[in-house]
Amino acid sequence: MSKTAEKKAVSRSEMTKAQWTWKEIKRNKVAYLMVAPYMLVFTLFTVLPVVLSIVISFTDFNMLQMPNIVWLDNYVRLFLDDDIFLIAAKNTFIFAAIVGPASYIMSLMVAWFINELSPKIRAIVTLIFYAPSIAGQVYLVWGTLFSGDAYGWANAVLLELGIITEEIQFFQDADWVMPLCIVVAIWTSLGTSFLSFIAGLQGIDKAQFEAGAVDGIRNRWQELWYITLPNMKPQLMFGAVMSITNSFGFGAVVTALCGFPSVDYAAHTIVHHLEDYGSQRFEIGYSSTIAVVLFVVMVGANALIKKLLSKVGGS
Repeated sequence: MSKTAEKKAVSRSEMTKAQWTWKEIKRNKVAYLMVAPYMLVFTLFTVLPVVLSIVISFTDFNMLQMPNIVWLDNYVRLFLDDDIFLIAAKNTFIFAAIVGPASYIMSLMVAWFINELSPKIRAIVTLIFYAPSIAGQVYLVWGTLFSGDAYGWANAVLLELGIITEEIQFFQDADWVMPLCIVVAIWTSLGTSFLSFIAGLQGIDKAQFEAGAVDGIRNRWQELWYITLPNMKPQLMFGAVMSITNSFGFGAVVTALCGFPSVDYAAHTIVHHLEDYGSQRFEIGYSSTIAVVLFVVMVGANALIKKLLSKVGGS
């Protein structure tokens, strides 16, 4: 160890943790000033609301009167007395189990395919695949395609072919609502994670593929597993978080296509249940309980995905 390193180690051992932390803050004050605005906004609009939701979930609060502490009554009511919540939880997990992995794998595979194209063609194809996720009126297309009258494209084709004798009310039929919403959600899922995958693929050093060929890699799938994915772990983790967040919070898809609530609660989700009690009934304490449960589920899912991604590439 050099004399400088020894001096730093000795000086740190002589200070308390608080003293050393304050010294480091002063030494890097410019960096802390740069991140201060973001940290302030993040704390005010993310951390504080989460903490307040946890606190309010133990109360009976209607926004007009002072909160009344009820301890675990809201949680008992949610899991034991609220049948609609159980339906919402089932629908949410079904949707998340299908849309989350499907959108994640599709984003990765499409990004991998686009990465092989020339730069000019790549830019055009990226826009084509990314466009549905940013189109504000994207649900109008699906609403027209599966309209419940003879002017709906699906009904018109089926009637013309003689497959059906009367129009199908796709978004008012409990058997069709969930499958159609899942298809629309997957179709619009190539969003931010898709772009991050393309950026990650572009950042891989090409020399690694040449070295891999020398070391015995013989096909593109081995390249993907042993070279591409290990180099993209930050992007893979970011994409997983975005996919999980979107799949658990897909309420906008159902509301836009099926209204609120959906027929027979066929596509009623935890997000809809939260909106019902928070925005319609103004039972803020109970809606906070629903939000806390959803938050815990999403955190657990993210932790599971992080553990699974740590095994990518045999690491």
